[in-house]
Amino acid sequence: VQLVESGGGLVQSGGSVTLSCEASGRDLGGSAMGWFRQVPGKEREFIGAMIRGRSLRGVESAKGRFGIFRDYEKNSVYVFLSTLEPDDTAVYYCAAGAPFGARDTTWRPLYWGQGTQVTVSS
Repeated sequence: VQLVESGGGLVQSGGSVTLSCEASGRDLGGSAMGWFRQVPGKEREFIGAMIRGRSLRGVESAKGRFGIFRDYEKNSVYVFLSTLEPDDTAVYYCAAGAPFGARDTTWRPLYWGQGTQVTVSS
């Protein structure tokens, strides 16, 4: 499975951006797909993930600033980042893996993209 992200770049503080991730190599319709981010020197942070009929959200998604959605026909996942702040500057990674259960609060994907940089200017 290959995951390729796109859509990163420079964003002004308060702005928004949508990142895209397209999967190839296998149909991931029955798998979970989601997003993480990482700031240099810090642990990778879970943003959220989706499977059919269920989603799992990280802290920032739970606050309502970030949203994840999928296009199963395009084998893709997207993350909408809004009200961005300089602290949101990070490399954003697409991920895919086994589905999570209804009681799961975390998710460990098997596959990772190369990441796309988002830089928020003040």
